[in-house]
Amino acid sequence: MTLRTLSTLLLGALLAGACSAPPETLWHGYVEGEFLYLAAPQAGYLARLDQPRGSRVAAGAPVFDIAADPDSQSLAAARARVEAARARSTNLQTPRRQTEIAALEAQVRAAASALALSQSRLAQQQALAGRGFVAQAALDEAIAARRRDAAALDAARQQLANYRDSLGRDAEIAGAEAEQQAAAAEAARQAWLVAHKQVDAPTAGEVADTYFQPGEWVGAGQPVASLLPDDKRRVRFFVPQAALPGLQPGDSVEVRCDGCGEAFRARIDFIAREAEYTPPVIYSEKMRAQLVFRVEAVPAPEVAPRLRPGQPVDVVAGSVRRG
Repeated sequence: MTLRTLSTLLLGALLAGACSAPPETLWHGYVEGEFLYLAAPQAGYLARLDQPRGSRVAAGAPVFDIAADPDSQSLAAARARVEAARARSTNLQTPRRQTEIAALEAQVRAAASALALSQSRLAQQQALAGRGFVAQAALDEAIAARRRDAAALDAARQQLANYRDSLGRDAEIAGAEAEQQAAAAEAARQAWLVAHKQVDAPTAGEVADTYFQPGEWVGAGQPVASLLPDDKRRVRFFVPQAALPGLQPGDSVEVRCDGCGEAFRARIDFIAREAEYTPPVIYSEKMRAQLVFRVEAVPAPEVAPRLRPGQPVDVVAGSVRRG
């Protein structure tokens, strides 16, 4: 090889080395999942488990059922009390029938006749007592009979007045309406309890785990299944202090991970205010002893279902985009 040829090759190698791109700087992190723990507000036996762990569910799909007994019987009793209270309130607001009023008027007339008779007898007894023909006990008996008949006449007149005057039943009607409202509120509470014995998925996602089998007793508020929503998977990575001024919420970054196919973008929505040590899950000898800041980003909805919590990711430091 001539000296000229050797010089040409050496110059080409130097130019190629000068023009090659510098190695990329990566920020290391992992995928974080925010789980929802699904539970029923009432205790009972697990009647049905609709979704096994690992299955995908749509929003509103049933996940499990707690046996509704005896809440369903309590609901039936509460609804019966509502109907009884409604019937009583309706009856009180219905005008009295003429036959009832006529019967009460007849009672008033009978009481008035009895009072007139007792007054006549009292007058006779008083006249005889003045002449010394009757004992004092007979006079006292006539006085008591007159008072009794007068009280009976007053009671009959008051009852007739209440029947004729609807205003006299306002308090009773108000009490019946309040009773009906209380019964309706109790029925609504029982209906809510029965309805929430079936627990549905609040959003689309994956059933991460289940903690009971059908037939087992589940306490009130105990999670039966955990759900990982599609929109609750986040990319958590760690950035050295020198690179922090170049990031702000709303920026997007390029994320790579093993088995994810092409790189995808995620939008930053959180930057920690305080520094921390790189967590042990980040296997980076270079960054292990450095203080870093935690940054979190949200992947696009079409990418999120492919990510698994704990999965290592790399964020390309030079891929930050504004907005």
